[in-house]
Amino acid sequence: MNDTHRIQFEKPDLALLTRRFSVVDMHFHSHYSDGLNSIPKIADRARRLGIGLALTDHNAIGGVLELERYEDLFTIPGIELTSKEGTHLLVYFYAVNRLRQFYDQEIRPAMGSGVMSSLALPMEELVHRARDYETVIIFPHPFCAAYTGICNLQFPPERLEALCDVVDGVEAINAGNIAKWNLKSAVFGFNLAKSVTGGSDGHAINHMGKAITYADCQPNRRAFLNAVRDGQSRVIGKEIDLFRRVTSNGLRLRNNLNNYPDLIEKNIKYSYALFNSKSQSIKDSVKRRIAAMR
Repeated sequence: MNDTHRIQFEKPDLALLTRRFSVVDMHFHSHYSDGLNSIPKIADRARRLGIGLALTDHNAIGGVLELERYEDLFTIPGIELTSKEGTHLLVYFYAVNRLRQFYDQEIRPAMGSGVMSSLALPMEELVHRARDYETVIIFPHPFCAAYTGICNLQFPPERLEALCDVVDGVEAINAGNIAKWNLKSAVFGFNLAKSVTGGSDGHAINHMGKAITYADCQPNRRAFLNAVRDGQSRVIGKEIDLFRRVTSNGLRLRNNLNNYPDLIEKNIKYSYALFNSKSQSIKDSVKRRIAAMR
C-alpha cells in the first residue's frame, strides 16, 4: 500500500467506497454514554449509509450489547476508556463476549461515579489489561483539547514512546476534532509507522460517516480488525462543520451535568501539570542564560 494515500482529508464518497471496500465508522457514541441517539436510530442510520459501525461509548457497553441484536449490520464491538489521567483509549474486540468479560472483570471494578468519569487505572494498566482479550488498541484524537489525547503534558517523551510501542495505532482523522489537530494526529500516526484509523466521534446520527476507516477485506470483524492491526487500513474524512459541532456539544453538556465535579478535578490536575511544565521550562531557560554568560 502506498503510505502517502493511507490518510485523505476529503469528504468520503460512501457509495463509491462500499462497492469495493469494507467501510467502518470506528468511533461513535450512543445515549448509553454522552451520545444523543438510541440504538434503533443509530442502527437505522448505519443501514441507510451502507457502512459498518464500531460503537465506542465511554466506559459503557450497553449500547454494544443492544446493537448486537441487529444481525443484518456489520458491527465491531468497542469501548472508549477514560484512564486515570483523563486520557482516552479506544479498544476493539473480535467478539462481544470478550468485551463483556473485559468490562466485568477489569473496568467495572475501576469505575468512577459515572460513565464519563475517569477510571481508577492509569493508561499503562489499561493497555496491559486490554491485551489479554484479543483486541486492537488505538489512541483516539492523539492531539486535541487538553488531556483527552495521549499527546499531552502528563505523558513526557519517554512515557509516550513506551506507550506507543505497545498499542496498535492511532486515530488519524477524528471528525469531531479541529483541522489543525487532525493534521498533527495524521503526521504523528504516519511517523509512528503503525496502524491508522478514522471515525466521526459522532454523538448524533448526522455525524455518522464523516470520517471512516476502510480496507480491502471481507466485511466481517476478524478480517477487518486484522487489516487494521496489520496496517492495511486507510482513512478518509473531514471535520464536522462548526455549527453542528457546537450544537452537539451543547446538548452533550446538558446531558452530563453530573460529570462536572470529575471534569473540574481533571482540569485542575492538568492545569497543575501545565504550570509545572512552564515553571521547569523557565528554570531551564535561566540556567542556559547563566551558563552562556560565564
